[in-house]
Amino acid sequence: MSEMTSAYDWRGRTLKDRNGDKIGKIDELFVDRDTDKPEWALVNTGLFGSKSSFVPLAGATPEGEDVVAQVEAQQVKDAPKMSADDELSEQEEAQLFRHYGVAYTEENSVTAEEAPRPETGHDTSGPTTDDAMTRSEEELRVGKTQRESGRARLRKYVVTEQVQQTVPVQREEVRVEREPITDANVGAATDGPAISEEEHEVVLHEEEVVTEKRAVPKERVRLDKETVTDEQQVSEEVRKEQIEADTGAR
Repeated sequence: MSEMTSAYDWRGRTLKDRNGDKIGKIDELFVDRDTDKPEWALVNTGLFGSKSSFVPLAGATPEGEDVVAQVEAQQVKDAPKMSADDELSEQEEAQLFRHYGVAYTEENSVTAEEAPRPETGHDTSGPTTDDAMTRSEEELRVGKTQRESGRARLRKYVVTEQVQQTVPVQREEVRVEREPITDANVGAATDGPAISEEEHEVVLHEEEVVTEKRAVPKERVRLDKETVTDEQQVSEEVRKEQIEADTGAR
């Protein structure tokens, strides 16, 4: 199929810009009067295809069932509006080319060409790159990072307990002793009036327990750290691509 005939088959296809954004449906193709090759596509744009715009086919290529033009969708929206009833004049064509930034001279116009396909095949889901497909898969990389798992602290508080000790104490008690009058004590016995009233007092003493408390250091307590090693299993899902060959054999 020739390039020109292939481009004629673009009628009714969806036209996309170079970024893959949809522009609209190709309604008609306009050919160059000198080369008789498609040069412009009239595309239905806007809501429900209510507007028509001219899009240059320079560098346009088929991509699956769609056609990709080397323009931006916004350029098409901002393009000068031309009448689609008659052929474009040189002035109108030059104005459109200037808008799209396509090189143009009166002697040489720019027409659409279908990109050559490699002998070994072509990509159907995107632009053709080479004759091979790359298969990729995810690999799991495991590292380690430190995080705070908790804090330990020493706290000192006071408790009260009852302590009992047995302490011997002494006290004085009165004991009455009677002794007979003898030559040895008769003098002391008769010293004073013969008959009288009298009181005699003796002071008694006893020991009393006295307590005293003082703080005494008993031990030193500190926090220390040690490193222990555990083993943890890591489980993650990884994706990988598989390539199947469809030979078309029956």
